Amino acid sequence: MSDIHHPARRSVLAAGVASAASLGASWLLTGCTGAASAPVLPAAVQKGAPDRGGTLRIARPPASDAETLDPASALSAYEYLGALYNRLVRVAADGTLAPDLAESWEPDAKASTWTFRLRKGVAFHDGRAFTSADAAYTLRHILDKATASPQAAVLAPLVDPAALRTPDEHTLVVPLKTPNAEFPSLLTHYNCYVVPDGSARSIGRTGIGTGPFKLESFAPAGPGRVTAYVDHWAGRPVLDAIAFYSVADMSARSNALLAGQVDLLSQTNLDFATARVVAASDRATVARVKNAQWYVLPMLTTEKPFTDVRVRQAMKLAYDPEHVVKVALQGAGAAGWDNPVPPSDPNHFSAHPAHDPEKARHLLKQAGQEGLAVDLYTSSYDPIFTPMALAYQDSAKRAGIRIRVKTAAADSYYTQIWMKKPLMATYWFTGRPVDQLFTQIFRSGSSYNETAWSDKAFDAVLDRARRETDDTKRRELYGEAQTLVIEKGGAMTPMFADRLVGISRKVRGYAEHGFEFDYRGIGLKDGV
Repeated sequence: MSDIHHPARRSVLAAGVASAASLGASWLLTGCTGAASAPVLPAAVQKGAPDRGGTLRIARPPASDAETLDPASALSAYEYLGALYNRLVRVAADGTLAPDLAESWEPDAKASTWTFRLRKGVAFHDGRAFTSADAAYTLRHILDKATASPQAAVLAPLVDPAALRTPDEHTLVVPLKTPNAEFPSLLTHYNCYVVPDGSARSIGRTGIGTGPFKLESFAPAGPGRVTAYVDHWAGRPVLDAIAFYSVADMSARSNALLAGQVDLLSQTNLDFATARVVAASDRATVARVKNAQWYVLPMLTTEKPFTDVRVRQAMKLAYDPEHVVKVALQGAGAAGWDNPVPPSDPNHFSAHPAHDPEKARHLLKQAGQEGLAVDLYTSSYDPIFTPMALAYQDSAKRAGIRIRVKTAAADSYYTQIWMKKPLMATYWFTGRPVDQLFTQIFRSGSSYNETAWSDKAFDAVLDRARRETDDTKRRELYGEAQTLVIEKGGAMTPMFADRLVGISRKVRGYAEHGFEFDYRGIGLKDGV
């Protein structure tokens, strides 16, 4: 699954690995006015080099029986993608762009045409050589309406598939409809993994890519296995194989880890009680991935009372993000101050309005909303949702805002609540390039604009930033965009959370950034 929420992937519960005695996965807030003590958890996994070989066993959440290995699809089997495929461009651990199948790229003077020089000597798993035809086909496949790729909404305003050029086997030329100095960063998205030319009808089953592993078996919503691709262009991976299991719920996944039946819990953010149990065990530990997820309380700007910008501003000024971090995350994260661009991003703009309950009261009075009372929807879908909602409820009452926290069913949360109720809790993974983040989640008309916010000034700033080839000036424009999101937008971003990943003490080389880890370098150490 991606963090672009796919309800269908949660609609079918697959058979899980047999579990040990059930863990108590719930936890209680330690009072509504004070902070809980910080969790005693390791900051990283075990150090040292892995042994060559072995099979890494990954437990993942259940998926839909429509799951596919097509990376462009909204129903892609996310956990397999980094093992099977490569992209043209990737994001390095320090947040910068790094070569993958493209060795280099350069724009023309106006950033209206980009030329990618492609890596030579790369082969797909079926032995066929990777060429510019595959790179061009991948973009056309994403843009094809029949694919219904989430990334199409980002790329379609920029790329005309008919205009793509391949002057030779190792050069791809991408003329853009409008200049964009950030264009290569948009190709780092996980929907942009490169697939073979002409593979649209088969790729969902075959998984043929250029990645460090090749497909052995795959069952939608069920188990699967990939094995080392010894001819990978960057060298064979450390592991011999990776086995994937779909396990029904977080408790069952955690118990399988504690029992030594799996080695890594994918897409499972452990609650603090479970994380403490895992970290204290002999077999497993917890990897803390700093600021890996940003949590949001979206206000639907097309629904009253959030159609009024004064109400939105009051909702933001009313609460203290530092309080929410202390209570909901027990300190394992950072305050967001309603800015979705994480502090680690070089484009992050740190200025923000201060917590001001009295000003919030004044704005509500101006808007005719004194004594505002609203429902805030949450669920057990993520263990942080309810603590965040309760912490916000406690903090906002100082501005006279009454929040009624409503708990909805987890299995229908992203079909019945998300983008339908005026106020609810959600999250996204960090790691998006700033242009992708703003275009996909905040720009007018985007299908994933969860607040339905539409602001011509914001859209215009994005357009100017895209055209700006001076890096310093472009950062300033993205700073303006952040200010508009903070001051006028419908998204409250209380915090960035460290993700707590359950992992075997045998695992070595696990270093997640964005929402990915290095499949080629991860491995196991026996005798631990």
